Amino acid sequence: MNYITEYANKINKGEIITSRRVKAVYTKLANEISAPDKSSPYYFSEEAANRPIAFIERFCKQSQGVIGEPIVLDLFQKAYISALFGFLEKETNNRRFRETMFLVARKNGKTTLLSCIALYMLIADYEGAAEIYSVATKKDQAKKVLTEAVNMIKQSPELRAVTKKRRTSVCFPATSSEFEALASDSNTLDGLNSHAVIIDELHAIRDRNLYEVMKQSTSSRRQPLVVMITTSGMVRECIFDEMYEFACDIADGKVNEPTFLPVLYELDNREEWTDPQMWIKANPGLGTIKQFKTLANFVERAKNSPPDLPGVLCKDFNIRENPSTAWLTFEEAQNTATYSMANIYDTYAIGGCDLSATTDLTCATLLIRKPKDDTVYVLQQYFLPEARIKYLEEKNTNEAPYKLWAERGLLTVCEGKRVDFSAVTAWFCEMRDKHKITCYKVGYDRALAGYWVDEMKQNGFIMEQVAQGPFTWSQPMKEMGAALSDNKVNYNNNPMLLWCLCNTAVKKTGLNNIQPIKITDKRRIDGAVSLLNAWVVYVHDYEQFMYYIN
Repeated sequence: MNYITEYANKINKGEIITSRRVKAVYTKLANEISAPDKSSPYYFSEEAANRPIAFIERFCKQSQGVIGEPIVLDLFQKAYISALFGFLEKETNNRRFRETMFLVARKNGKTTLLSCIALYMLIADYEGAAEIYSVATKKDQAKKVLTEAVNMIKQSPELRAVTKKRRTSVCFPATSSEFEALASDSNTLDGLNSHAVIIDELHAIRDRNLYEVMKQSTSSRRQPLVVMITTSGMVRECIFDEMYEFACDIADGKVNEPTFLPVLYELDNREEWTDPQMWIKANPGLGTIKQFKTLANFVERAKNSPPDLPGVLCKDFNIRENPSTAWLTFEEAQNTATYSMANIYDTYAIGGCDLSATTDLTCATLLIRKPKDDTVYVLQQYFLPEARIKYLEEKNTNEAPYKLWAERGLLTVCEGKRVDFSAVTAWFCEMRDKHKITCYKVGYDRALAGYWVDEMKQNGFIMEQVAQGPFTWSQPMKEMGAALSDNKVNYNNNPMLLWCLCNTAVKKTGLNNIQPIKITDKRRIDGAVSLLNAWVVYVHDYEQFMYYIN
């Protein structure tokens, strides 16, 4: 039985709904089987593909639910195992795939599948003195796969007869092979000779060194395997994003890496999370392993409870999220009101600035109030290095219409690779000298400020450092959000500020403190942060500032 072909056929006939990347990967593999390329260094062996499946369904037993019953793999699991073990090198007959990323939503049998693969690699993979490791940042997480494997062994007379449980591992004496759990703080990471590395929940691993060390530990084995089975995560600074994007590039055909198998069960776009027919894209075990009713309850709750939404999107549909909720809806952030420079001529303002040298935007802000007018007028100018725009063009990355914004005069493009902070000073001076906008104070973040602060002081501006963090930002951010929601902030319909506001999410600290963060790392929020730095001064010095206005 060729499960890859069966699975690919059902996907392409519409009998199975799945993500576009899963469809692309299995269609490609099925084509390699049905119409093999004679020049390819690889071939498919149905016998090699079916052997681990037969081992799992014959010897591995359920350790949860109906305890002791044989494990019956779903078609998506059989197709994955077939691909992982069935493609071989023509020259050596060793396995083609040495590394794999299997992205799937929670409660779709990840740990069980990993435990079955680990037991096969330990006992039946024809490898002498095989070292199998389950790794994670913390030992408790690493032990989950090992514990599941131990419980399976307890329910299987055949496996119990040939293995031996030790205090921290399981061994297969016939080949002197061992299965052990390791954590990043383990003292035994160096000097390993891994045959298989099992990584459960890659998104939780912050330390790239752990991944690198374990991958390097497989270098002397004939046909090693690094298996990463994970849901999406909320930690952006970990290795997950990098590995996920690499897997996406392979699945999309942008990168040719024939020894890496990417299988990514996820929604194809964010809007699909409310469509029950699309849920199976991220949950291939829906209805057999994962209960449809349970997922439906999660979704319904998330619809009515914004704090629950990121967790559902991330863990049940593999949409990358931050541990946050959106700050403003589009309707709350948008204000189409405009003004002319004549309308704000000869006024008082509070300045704000968010500086960036290379990648992020630099933004200068003037928060303006007028007598007998409740509206807060906001004037901004953005700055970006020319090299950054060229880089985005070369990468064909449509991050934002920077050139269009520059043509409209909203964005100053600085020559070279860095923003010229003197251009920021020049803008503040121009607004003061040409339009008579008197700046009460300028709130700034000391990071990168350096000579710029001295330059601003030399030009007559009073500078006030704004500590970047929830204790400083929280109350001003709440007041600023309320003013935006009530359309009391007229930012001249500036599309750059609207973009930054819509890119801004909220991270909560403690009971009541909040601070802005990016919805994703590739979004820019510098305009919102610049305005917030001005708003901090506005809230702190409100009475004295308004004395000048009235």
